[in-house]
Amino acid sequence: MARLGIHRDFLEDLINLERPVQKKVVNAIRKFEESTHAGIHLEKISDARDERLKSIRIDRSIRGIVLAPDVGDQFILMKVLPHDRAYSWASRRQVSVNAASGHIEIRDSIAIDTATEELARTTVAPAPERLFAQVADEDLNRLGVDEQIRCFARLLTGIEPLEAVKDYLPGTQHDVLIGLAAGFSAGELMRELDFTTDAEAIDTDDLGGAIERTPSKVTFVDGPEELMDLFEKPFALWRVYLHPTQRQVAYGTYSGPAQVTGGPGTGKTVVTLHRARHLAAEGGRVLLTTFTSTLAESLLDALHQLETNEEVLERIDVRHIDRVAAQIVRERHGPYAILMDTEEQRQWRRAVRKRDVRYNETFLAEEWRQVVLAQDLRTLDDYLAVRRRGRGRRLGALDRTQVWHVMTEFERGLVERNVRTYETVCTEATRILSDRTDKPYDHVIVDEAQDLHPVRWRLLRALVPEGGDDLFIAGDTHQRIYDNRVSLRSVGIQVAGRSTRLKISYRTTSEILEWSHGVLSGEEIEDLDGGGDSRRGLRSETHGPVPEFGPSATKTDELRKLTAKVLTWLHAGVEPDEIGVAARSGPFAQEATRALEQAGVPVVHLSRGHGSGRAVFRR
Repeated sequence: MARLGIHRDFLEDLINLERPVQKKVVNAIRKFEESTHAGIHLEKISDARDERLKSIRIDRSIRGIVLAPDVGDQFILMKVLPHDRAYSWASRRQVSVNAASGHIEIRDSIAIDTATEELARTTVAPAPERLFAQVADEDLNRLGVDEQIRCFARLLTGIEPLEAVKDYLPGTQHDVLIGLAAGFSAGELMRELDFTTDAEAIDTDDLGGAIERTPSKVTFVDGPEELMDLFEKPFALWRVYLHPTQRQVAYGTYSGPAQVTGGPGTGKTVVTLHRARHLAAEGGRVLLTTFTSTLAESLLDALHQLETNEEVLERIDVRHIDRVAAQIVRERHGPYAILMDTEEQRQWRRAVRKRDVRYNETFLAEEWRQVVLAQDLRTLDDYLAVRRRGRGRRLGALDRTQVWHVMTEFERGLVERNVRTYETVCTEATRILSDRTDKPYDHVIVDEAQDLHPVRWRLLRALVPEGGDDLFIAGDTHQRIYDNRVSLRSVGIQVAGRSTRLKISYRTTSEILEWSHGVLSGEEIEDLDGGGDSRRGLRSETHGPVPEFGPSATKTDELRKLTAKVLTWLHAGVEPDEIGVAARSGPFAQEATRALEQAGVPVVHLSRGHGSGRAVFRR
């Protein structure tokens, strides 16, 4: 029986169609798959550059473009467009197999030929001065750059024409040329783009094999019902489409803790969701966690869009790590109160007065969290011997002794009043679990790991037995919000040899990436294992406007500009729930919320905890 797979471009077309037309598309797929002889549904396109591109009738005015390989019964629905646009699209496209990756490629051959002819007429620079003069044909072949693209590339004297034809070139070949222009060697690009397949084993005439090797672009859904479910839930695009590197990471088998890193929009969260579903489907008890309750709620919502099997969902516990700790402690010790920020300051002041030291409560609280709790110091001798990295103010032995006694006084007050901080709850939960052989989970998966305090890392290590596939960590230290620096090795988590870095951003535009890299220029960023973390190789698949920078002399002026910008977007037709405002602190987020409300903008303030926040808008 013929099988009609779907290309990612098709799915995006389908989402944008009117609901009645969507149903006609699904009905056409059903009829196609029920037919023994699929060819009866396909129509030849007379002026198509690629004779394997056929059309399929959706209704009187809508056509689908289908890739029909010369052999086999696997057909791919590439596009769904109004009649004339569909035929125009097909008349310009060619489908090929990349000689280096083995993946299926689509190109606008007419646009590429036109660009090449224009360059040939206007290029005056001699060959030795052209952009890829130092790149041998042999290297271009190794990297999968075929003859048509090579003829274009050899005429380039700058990168601008290459960027201008990005939408017409096969994506992988465009990435190769951009990488070469940026100074990468052929060997580096082979590694960057994961060209691990033996090139000699790739048959560039075998479309069926290429389809099997390209799960990020082509998939076969299990019937029209699953297809309908996909476009009803936009997030469900990711149920089917994972980049091969993402899929390999999410569904891999690891001998111990594993880590995935990457810049914004590279799909780390999607990988963690797939990972949780995969391990739960195999029967494991899974904790999927992160550093705030808001993010945990977002993960839970996304998981329910990704997975509908109740048996699998029941094995996945999606919770903020502090709630996990609270349950463990309350089950052992009964109820207690959490010390809130204002009361904690008062308790530190009481301890300072009692011990009569010259340090204020802010310094002492941070010293306690970032040194004593972070390094799990139990005695004064431990504190006297420890390195206080990143703390700025130097403390001699006498100073440390005085500070230690104040911290001991503060902790004594916690015990006497039966109150705890979030950190001491995690510390106690870790102690409780250390005495237990029966751990609560088989697998722990952590998203946005860069902002976790060391006490939480120790708890995560204690929640699961050591062994294969025990911990899976996703994070990006360039996006760290809080100053919770940790070496995973110091908390008993070894990821050496089991770390993967994602390098393609699907959400953030190239312009935003370039701007943010400029902001962080010169900053030394550590990874989660204490080494240097670089953004080299991170690239974006999308483009957009250059970020605007608007300094303000006063807070009032800043809020006025914020309100004016939001109102401009709303009046331009931007949906309210597509606008978010990030603030540098929780109090300022509240001020921004009030300013927007006064301007008549419906807004909700989302607490992110620990003094930061953001605002989002309602419809």
